[in-house]
Amino acid sequence: MSDTIFGKIIRREIPADIVYEDDLALAFKDINPQAPTHILVIPKKPLPRVSEAASEDKALLGHLLWTVKLVAEKVGLSNGYRVVINNGADGGQTVDHLHLHVLGDRQMRWPPG
Repeated sequence: MSDTIFGKIIRREIPADIVYEDDLALAFKDINPQAPTHILVIPKKPLPRVSEAASEDKALLGHLLWTVKLVAEKVGLSNGYRVVINNGADGGQTVDHLHLHVLGDRQMRWPPG
């Protein structure tokens, strides 16, 4: 497992408020929320960023989006939500472990950046 904060959460070396887990993914509340509901969905496989995904990761990437759907339903985001994937430094990624932000319970604005 990668030596990022997310790897440590997966290995249960540091606590997190986990809202969903299966064999491939983990979802937990962000400690610095940018919306009333802000959940991170991460793969258990140490994949630094979406741009480094390989052909064999296609099913995992689809599974992460499916996990977003399940998590949104579980926490009651029935009015909608935003899913964000930051990729690399210019994309705003601060942890080198792929993660999907699920943001909800407020009106989102456009453009986002």
